[in-house]
Amino acid sequence: MSKQELPAAFVRQMESLLGSDTEAFLDSYERPRTHGLRFNGLKLADAPQLKEAVIREFSLTPVPWCSTGYYYGENVRPGKHPYHTAGLYYIQEPSAMSAVELLDPQPGETILDLAAAPGGKSTHISSKMKGEGLLVSNEIHPERAKILAENIERMGVTNAVVTSAAPDELSRRFPQAFDRIMLDAPCSGEGMFRKDSGAIAEWTPQLVELCAARQWDILQEAYAMLKPGGTMAYSTCTFNRSENEDMMERFTAHYADMEIIAMKRLWPHREAGEGHFVALLQKRGEPSGGGQTLEASPSERQRPRRKGRSGNGKPGAGLQDAQSALKAFQAWADEELPDFALPAGTPILFGESLYLLPGGELLQEQQLQGLKVPRAGLHLAHLKKNRIEPAHALAMALSPQQAAKRITLAAEDPQVSAYLRGETLQVDASLKGWVLAAVDGLPLGWGKASGGQLKNHLPKGLRQH
Repeated sequence: MSKQELPAAFVRQMESLLGSDTEAFLDSYERPRTHGLRFNGLKLADAPQLKEAVIREFSLTPVPWCSTGYYYGENVRPGKHPYHTAGLYYIQEPSAMSAVELLDPQPGETILDLAAAPGGKSTHISSKMKGEGLLVSNEIHPERAKILAENIERMGVTNAVVTSAAPDELSRRFPQAFDRIMLDAPCSGEGMFRKDSGAIAEWTPQLVELCAARQWDILQEAYAMLKPGGTMAYSTCTFNRSENEDMMERFTAHYADMEIIAMKRLWPHREAGEGHFVALLQKRGEPSGGGQTLEASPSERQRPRRKGRSGNGKPGAGLQDAQSALKAFQAWADEELPDFALPAGTPILFGESLYLLPGGELLQEQQLQGLKVPRAGLHLAHLKKNRIEPAHALAMALSPQQAAKRITLAAEDPQVSAYLRGETLQVDASLKGWVLAAVDGLPLGWGKASGGQLKNHLPKGLRQH
């Protein structure tokens, strides 16, 4: 793009903000946008050798503020590689990686990502949590929440619950519940101008005011959900003070127990990135040692149901409750996944789908009733007339070595592309039953072998064309 395309009101705003630095900032719009990816620690644990291979193949260079982040050139297409489908890395704008680095999540904590789609920050948080603790990833817009759930699944995350709720719905259910909160606030998107011409067309001073008002409302709900002693990262991909420093000053003035620990700006004329603002805040007080839980109202006390890939809303025949469904799954897993140990969690049925709900005492089934929940933890299986059909999410959370039957293909093998298109593969005639398909040690999904053929069980919505 050209700096000549920038709105005049935006240029005036930046002149008042940057002074003599304005021309250098405006000149950054004459340069190409930056591209980045972030490696997924959950997958690297099983295939550490692949990191160096990907760095060489795509000529990656490190992002200074994120140890797992790398830049790639504009003519490189890592999103087309099967390693991307297998969840080895997440395509993410480099500046945006700064927010979770400042938040510094730890294994075993209870964490909320309040405006999480499409999933860059949630998958970054989950990588740092190493499968321990609880991550609630929320996105109010249903279609974006579906994309968020798919990205959580692709990255092999086992300890995340994806919700699709307004912030006030969550704050009623989770008062003072979270050790850390990530709020990547909906903003006017001034840092998106180089990558999205639509953001330029939509920008007005009135949009800035509208976004600031919305951010203030969301921040108040986030405050209600943060534990005493807890920390919150507030971030935007915009430049004006109204949505950034001024918002933080207003917030800490309103809540005397909130303290700004750090504030960081990344500018596109100073660093290789599109620009980001992040503030780290702490709620003073002693950590409470556990969040509160709420009882569901009488009208909400019914078994959760959801539509979509997980089933039609009816329990599997002969498997009428979650505990018996879990026993049936465990019996299947003892045969098919001999080295697999279930993560900590509570079994929960959504229609014909069995999930493992993380969170222990904090997250009870009744808290999800009445909420839209695209992903209630780790999806283990579909229940089909007293038989178990393993879920795609389970495949993505496994190490291939945990599967009794597996096929491992090299990335350049044409059968990898064929599998990702949903095609049937030719396999050894001795293979029978459920088989985990993998690329260079990274799971891709399930197939069912019979008569020398592997029937493809990659979900139709994930198949490539």
